[in-house]
Amino acid sequence: MRLKLLTLALAMAAISLPSHGEDLLDAYQQARANDPVLAQADATRLSTGEGVDQARALLLPQVSAGLTFSQTKSDGSEIIEDPNNPGQTIDSSGFGHTRTRDISGQLSQSVLDFSKYANLKAAHSAADAQDQTYQAALQDLFVRVTTAYFTVLTDEDELTFAKANEDALKRQYDQADQQYKVGVAAITGAYQAKAAYEAAKAQTIVAQNTLDNDREALSQITGQPTGNLKKLRNDLPLDPPIPNDADAWVKTALESNPSLLAQRDNVETAEHNISAARAGHLPTISANVTYGKSSSWYQNADIHQNTPASTTIGLTLSVPIFSGGLVQSQVRQSIDQRDAAQDAMESARRQIKASTLNYYRSVLAGIAQVQSGKAAVQSGQEALEATRAGFSVGTQTMTDVLLAIQTLTSSESTYSQARHQFVLNKLLLLQSAGTVELKDIQTINALLQ
Repeated sequence: MRLKLLTLALAMAAISLPSHGEDLLDAYQQARANDPVLAQADATRLSTGEGVDQARALLLPQVSAGLTFSQTKSDGSEIIEDPNNPGQTIDSSGFGHTRTRDISGQLSQSVLDFSKYANLKAAHSAADAQDQTYQAALQDLFVRVTTAYFTVLTDEDELTFAKANEDALKRQYDQADQQYKVGVAAITGAYQAKAAYEAAKAQTIVAQNTLDNDREALSQITGQPTGNLKKLRNDLPLDPPIPNDADAWVKTALESNPSLLAQRDNVETAEHNISAARAGHLPTISANVTYGKSSSWYQNADIHQNTPASTTIGLTLSVPIFSGGLVQSQVRQSIDQRDAAQDAMESARRQIKASTLNYYRSVLAGIAQVQSGKAAVQSGQEALEATRAGFSVGTQTMTDVLLAIQTLTSSESTYSQARHQFVLNKLLLLQSAGTVELKDIQTINALLQ
C-alpha cells in the first residue's frame, strides 16, 4: 500500500506538469547560449589565436613612413648662398624663422631570425592548446547541465518522499493518539509517533530548501528561470558501457581527452620557447630599404633649399656577443617551464586514467545498485504492510512500525539517487574518454518523460 501511495503521488505530480515541460535538451540549449564559463573559454580561445597572427606578422615586411616639420628661430644675421643666383651670397637677417620639412620611409624584412620562427611555432601550439581547452569546456558544459538537471530531479523525488513520509507518520500519530484516548494503547506509542512525525516535518522543510537551492544552481548555468522539468522514466535501460572493456576506455581517454591534449600542446609550446630562447645566441639578418627627402625655407623670403631624395638598400647583420647573461637565464627559465608543463601533463594523464577506470566501474556497479534498490523498495513495502498488520493484532510495536516507514523512505531515496547517478556516470565516463557529444545529451533526453 505504501509503494502504491508513493507511486500515485509521483504520478499525480507528473500529471500536474504541463505537457511542454522543460527537458534536458532545452536546458542545454539555454546554457549553450548563456553560460558565462563557456563564453569565457571561447573568448580566451580567440584571444590566444591572435598570437599566431602577431607572431607571423614579425616575419612579414614592416613598412613605416614619417613626416617631420620643424621651425628654427635665428637671433642674428647669416650670410648664405642665394639659391636663385648661384655664386652670389645674401644676408639672411630679416628672413624670419627657418622652416624644415623631412619626409622619410622605411621597408624592412626579416631574412634570418630563428627566434621569430620558433615563436611562430610556439604561438601555433598555444592556440592548439586553447582550442582543446575550449573543447574540454564544451564537454564540461554537457556534464554540468546534466548534473544540475538530475540533481533537481533527485531533489524533487526527495521532497515527494519526505512529504509522503510525513503524511504516513501523521496518520500513524493520529492513530496512536486516538488509541491512547480510547484507552486501548499506552501514551508511549503516541509520544513515539509524534516525535517521528515532527522529525519528518523538519525533513520536508530541508528537502524543500535543498530543491530551491539546486533549482537556482541550474538557473545559474542556463541563465533562465528553472521551470517544470521532465522526469526520468521508469523503464530505465541498464546497459553496460560499450565497449565493455576498461582498457579500451583508458586507451581512448589517453588519445582523445581534450584536457590531456591541451597539456601535450603546452609541452610542445614550451619546447618551441626553448628554441626561441636559444636563438638569442644566433645572428640575425634583415633587409632594409630607406627613403628620405628634405626641404627648408625662410618665413619671410621666397628662398627654398631642397635636398635631393635618397634611397638606401642594404642588409643588416646583427651578431649578439654579450648581454649580461640574459640569454642563458632565459634558456634556463624556458627549460624549467618545459619541465613544469611535462609534470602537469603527467599529472593530468594519471588523473584521467584513474577517472576513466572509476567511472567505468561505477557504471557497472550502478546496474546492480539500481536493481537492488528497486528490490529494496519492494521489500520495504512488504515489510511495512506486514508490520502494520502485526501492530494491529499486537505482535508488533509502534517502534517497529515507525522503523519500517523510515526504512521504506530511505530505500526509495536510495533507489532514486541510484537511477539518476547511473545516467550521470555513463555521461561522466564519456567525458573522461573525451568523446561526449550532443548526441549523448539527446540520448539521455530520450529517457525523460
